[in-house]
Amino acid sequence: MLNPLVRKLENFAWLSDDDRRALETATRQVRAYRPREDIIQEGDHPEGVKLLLDGWACRCKQLEDGRRQIMAFFVPGDLCDVRVFILRQMDHSIATLTPATVATIPRDTMLELMEHHPCITQALWWATLVDEAVLREWVVNLGQRSADERLAHLLCELFIRLQAVGLTRGNSCELPVTQGELADTLGLTTVHVNRTLQELRRDGLVDLRGKTLTLCDLDGLQRLALFNPNYLHLEHEGEGLNANHRPPDAPGGATSPLP
Repeated sequence: MLNPLVRKLENFAWLSDDDRRALETATRQVRAYRPREDIIQEGDHPEGVKLLLDGWACRCKQLEDGRRQIMAFFVPGDLCDVRVFILRQMDHSIATLTPATVATIPRDTMLELMEHHPCITQALWWATLVDEAVLREWVVNLGQRSADERLAHLLCELFIRLQAVGLTRGNSCELPVTQGELADTLGLTTVHVNRTLQELRRDGLVDLRGKTLTLCDLDGLQRLALFNPNYLHLEHEGEGLNANHRPPDAPGGATSPLP
């Protein structure tokens, strides 16, 4: 099966067979985690970059009184911050939401990848910019959108991100997130999340059965959320700085080198 990191990065840049092999080698240090287990805690020293290979995880911050804010969801193929090994200690935690398989890419390996594989480097830059764009969109979600718009926007985003790594089935995908975790993400109470889900279901926009989410009317959900997927930057596959580095016979390959 194609490494989910390879599949994700190929949304942002063309990767050679050598690039793919390098990523496969770099992600062989693997550990399995239980649901709701910390991968790394606030205050820990990060020694490498965490890659989610399977399962779901989140970035979160917990206040002293127990309240928690989820600031990102991680799905297979997501790196939990490319530059995190620069920090002396974590200022937030990364925790699993489901059983998960996580690879650790050591600091030296990450630096070597970026030094010897320019196409991987460009893809990592692009992925980092997308992560920052997602965070900006989440700030807008919390600050400006109503409860139903917030939830609709999040569901649209997660579906498109899962679709980009081949984890959707038609208009359905896995959503192994509790209503409490959605509440911690959206700045709502669990009761408010439940009521909002019921409204979306009643309006024929979504159907959530167990852990399976079906977007019955994706266009309608996007209109409700005022959702524009441009911040995910998945529309260009392989355009950008390294497009001219493709061999002439590669799909979309250019024939002239960079100036």
